[in-house]
Amino acid sequence: MSPLSPPAAARPDRAAAAPLLHALLATIPELVYFKDRDSRFIAVSASLVRAFGCASAAEVIGRTDADFYAAAHAQAARADEEAILRTGCPLRRKIEQEHWPTGRVTWALTSKYPLHNHAGEIVGTFGLSRDITRKREMEQELEQTQRDLVEASRVAGMAEVATGVLHNVGNVLSSLNVSASVITSGLRHSKADSLTRLAALLREHRADLGAFLSQDAKGRRIPEYLASVARHSLEERDRLLREIASLQKNIDHIKEIVAMQQAYATMIGVVEPLEPAGLVEDALRMNADPLARHEIAVRRDFAAVPAVSAEKGKVVQILVNLVRNAQLACDEARTTGKEITVRLRAAGGRVQLSVIDNGVGIPAANLTRIFQHGFTTRARGHGFGLHSSANAAREMKGTLTVHSDGPGTGATFTLDLPVALSR
Repeated sequence: MSPLSPPAAARPDRAAAAPLLHALLATIPELVYFKDRDSRFIAVSASLVRAFGCASAAEVIGRTDADFYAAAHAQAARADEEAILRTGCPLRRKIEQEHWPTGRVTWALTSKYPLHNHAGEIVGTFGLSRDITRKREMEQELEQTQRDLVEASRVAGMAEVATGVLHNVGNVLSSLNVSASVITSGLRHSKADSLTRLAALLREHRADLGAFLSQDAKGRRIPEYLASVARHSLEERDRLLREIASLQKNIDHIKEIVAMQQAYATMIGVVEPLEPAGLVEDALRMNADPLARHEIAVRRDFAAVPAVSAEKGKVVQILVNLVRNAQLACDEARTTGKEITVRLRAAGGRVQLSVIDNGVGIPAANLTRIFQHGFTTRARGHGFGLHSSANAAREMKGTLTVHSDGPGTGATFTLDLPVALSR
């Protein structure tokens, strides 16, 4: 006798066990069923009868899953039971998606076991299924909510980059307006009106033009006046040409910024080998105007590194955010000698792209929260940029980390990406 078996006196005979089994099948909320070797129901719980939409157990006995479920689920259940009959091994805690002929879908947590006769022979199977549909739906809703949150953060991060791009475009447009004003002012104050008056004066004296130019006080001053106008016109022409050149340069700069943003926007989702130095340079170009305007020096510390495997748009989105945050940190420090260092290193099949500033630094208490959704220390910040950047790094099998020794010591943000496999 097994040490876990009850003594003979405590073991009920079949006659005594029958009402116990009946009571169990009548009251248990889980779906309980017994089947023969052909997967026909031979005993079922009242809960299963209700689940099948039947009035009594008699409507279920002798039938199979194929009479109640859609074919695919019935076939999968039959295959599980045939494996149990063949091997004697139970099936424990399987999550099943149940499809019904009406198109309804439910979920169940199912366990099935071999059914033995008194001789120890396997004569069928029995099992228990618990309805977990509502739990599964809540899990799916949570998963969808998490995906939506990740997508919202990604879009918000892209919006932050776009905001920075628009800010840069706005600064260039201000320069365009200055150049346009200078050109307008130069044209408005040109000597054209004076030359018109001079032409009218010469027409008045066309009959005695020689005497007028040689003997009249006004006429004698005309050659000197024309020389002065010529000098002024040449100077004005050169000044206007410089402003027009500046105007064209700024227009080209706007086109370059917009073209880069458009190019990166179309590359989301494409993983390819990328040269880290080129990505860093693009991010610096997108932040060039605020860096120059706020007199922040940029130092490049580029070691020779291999190409990385990543999405171009996401990498530049991250780097633009990091450079912009570094610029803001330097501004907030209100010190001279503001500097940002961009550094490239390679180690252990990975490449590290670091953005280092000598700005305000980060308190230790904030280092563990800085990548959390909605966390920000800036009055006008919304806490999406670093959160979305960290998510984007993970999506590319990378990481985004931060280090700071505390307030006033600056900060280092490092994007770590895998090296691209050589072809």
